Amino acid sequence: MKWMTVMISLSLGGIIATGPTWGYEGITVNNGGSLTGIVTLLGKTPKPKGYNLVTFPDAVYCGRISDGRGWRLLQPFRVGDNQGFKNVVIQFQKIKRGKPFPKMTPRIEAKDCRFDPYIIIVRNREKINIVNMDPVLHDIQAYETSRLGARVLFNVPLPMSKYLRKEHFLDGASVKKRAGRDMTQKIKMSKGRNIFVMQCGFHAYMESWGLAVKNPYYAVSTDDGTYAITDIPPGTYQVTIWHPMLTKELTVTIKAGKETKLNIDIDAPKGRLYANEVSDNTRFGMELLQGSRITPTVELQKR
Repeated sequence: MKWMTVMISLSLGGIIATGPTWGYEGITVNNGGSLTGIVTLLGKTPKPKGYNLVTFPDAVYCGRISDGRGWRLLQPFRVGDNQGFKNVVIQFQKIKRGKPFPKMTPRIEAKDCRFDPYIIIVRNREKINIVNMDPVLHDIQAYETSRLGARVLFNVPLPMSKYLRKEHFLDGASVKKRAGRDMTQKIKMSKGRNIFVMQCGFHAYMESWGLAVKNPYYAVSTDDGTYAITDIPPGTYQVTIWHPMLTKELTVTIKAGKETKLNIDIDAPKGRLYANEVSDNTRFGMELLQGSRITPTVELQKR
């Protein structure tokens, strides 16, 4: 297993993978097999990334999700009951023919200063939709990873709904027509690359990852770590296990009409993983807000 420390900046050079190519053929798969299982994170869950809210715009609004002490947290390792590991992608490689591979346009919401979902699956040269659900400005920057540094895929501001006001949320008012206008962007990956990261230029704790796949044989682990991939042509395949903080290769054999079980155990990394971590002795204090308070009314985050 190869662990990688990832920093969201113009030095996104540590993650390389083979990019999607044309040539997949959709057919009727008769008597195909399936792959199911649970992804489990073994050991202590790593600390989340930490961002001092007073050093970013919209500290009070975005602090509605925070730890109650002025910090906004971002946890790449999302672990549920029984250590089920969410947001891990399981994908088959080198399948040229199989079940239909429909077009898809993933939708990402910028809501409460957080991108949802955290992981998206895309097809190269197709589109994604991004929408602002907040009464604050977000500037969306998407970078393709590369050994030579990041390449910008797009950089656009997200328009806000004209019906929104910050006081609607701070006062607990009911909000209608929350969504701004959808921004549609085309994903055009360079040859030999299939991973990109999206962040907000104003709020560094807003982060989302995209993976471009070559075929429809993939799954993203759910809240409890489970996954399932169906209608797989019989054969022996290389399967990639991917998460923004890790990658792993496995070999599986699929039999006609049979369910293959593959439970995936991943050892939790140890030590400091990111540049941004919570500090109890912060240099910047709450006095910079001049009397305003950061109150986690949407979610009280745990360190």
